[in-house]
Amino acid sequence: MIERLVVFGGTGDLMGRYLLPGLAALAARGHLPERFEVVGAAREDLDDDRYRSWAEGRLARADGDLDAAAKEAVVRAARYERLDLADPASVAACIAGDGPVAAYLALPPAVFPIAVTALHQTGIPDGSQVVLEKPFGEDLESAMALNRLLAALVDERHVFRVDHFLAMTTVQNVLGTRLANRVLEPIFNSAHIEEVEVVWDESLALEGRAGYYDHVGALKDMVQNHLLQLLCLVAMEPPNSLSERDLRDRKVDVLRSVRPMGDEQVVARTRRGRYRGYAGEEGVAPERGTETFAEVVLELDSRRWSGTRFRLRTGKALGRDRMEVVVRFRPVPRHPFASAPNTLRFGLEPEGLSLELMGIGPAMSLVPLRLGAEMEPPELPAYGRILLDVLIANSALSIRGDEAEEAWRVVTPILEGWSRGLVPLEEYDVGSDGPGGRGLGPAPGDPS
Repeated sequence: MIERLVVFGGTGDLMGRYLLPGLAALAARGHLPERFEVVGAAREDLDDDRYRSWAEGRLARADGDLDAAAKEAVVRAARYERLDLADPASVAACIAGDGPVAAYLALPPAVFPIAVTALHQTGIPDGSQVVLEKPFGEDLESAMALNRLLAALVDERHVFRVDHFLAMTTVQNVLGTRLANRVLEPIFNSAHIEEVEVVWDESLALEGRAGYYDHVGALKDMVQNHLLQLLCLVAMEPPNSLSERDLRDRKVDVLRSVRPMGDEQVVARTRRGRYRGYAGEEGVAPERGTETFAEVVLELDSRRWSGTRFRLRTGKALGRDRMEVVVRFRPVPRHPFASAPNTLRFGLEPEGLSLELMGIGPAMSLVPLRLGAEMEPPELPAYGRILLDVLIANSALSIRGDEAEEAWRVVTPILEGWSRGLVPLEEYDVGSDGPGGRGLGPAPGDPS
């Protein structure tokens, strides 16, 4: 087990909001090694004591019921190194020590190539892990270039590309529910399922993230990574095991099967919008035309899923929070009752599972019947699970390099079409359901 975590960007929001509480959760459950050390590396001129005070303050503000002794243990394990990525001696000082290290790049994505190059020049111990937050590149070309840099530094099995959605209990239950239940497994295909909706709608707006968000937008921020990962878990063929290779091979198969879009498909099957008032937010450059809402309808060229629509949708400043995967089954072909299609819902936040059926009503009629279940609270928060996997070098929940590239391949025609104005940037009111108007379906000439 790796005993040293070095966080490049160790005074940033990711460290304070997620990594420190994740470490405290690990400490509370006895998952951290006795000699564990966390090194915060950043540009500020701090010493160990001031850094520990900062970490203590951030842990005091953390969400959830964190054990006081565990928080104290994390603070004691922390030390600080001043970081200058242009100075090899500075980088070497950050990772200096005995044994392998987990180098966590909690940095802006544009800095990833600089940081990986600096680590390559300095060298890292055998068995070390390099951890990156999404997005992995800004487009397909930059993702491929970043993967080449990483390959020159460490073997792919020692690269952990973080998508924290994959560490959420309900997200993992999507795979377990569909594969481990005799009732559901035989009908998870296009003969029985008309549409799968993957939705992450938020009532929150930018919340101070304009400096990042305005350069990215909803399609890159959510669809290209989080929502495509959820699509993979819903649509993948059963893996032979839950090993990192089997699981990630099957996810890559799904991404490769996504039907490529031409201009007609981009026009007919994608939608973008931004909420009124976005252009006036501090840190926003209105001329960029950044979207805060994106909706995409995809189809898979596979034997299992040909004819099923996969609708991916995300937006900010909407009327309600809605984070779920919705599986809509086809209607029963012929029966004498008035009814509605069956629906299976995986709630992501809050976590839950429900099945909407038709039940017996009065006078030979059917009424909607909802069967629901609440998930057991997870042992670890998402970032606690991620950090544990990093420290034990389990990359099953990591995004593999070719997987990241295939995800960019899926969205590249959409990005290019939007940049050429093929799809209008619609406006919607804050607190609404998003852009109104046209629905999305197959493009003219599509067989579906």
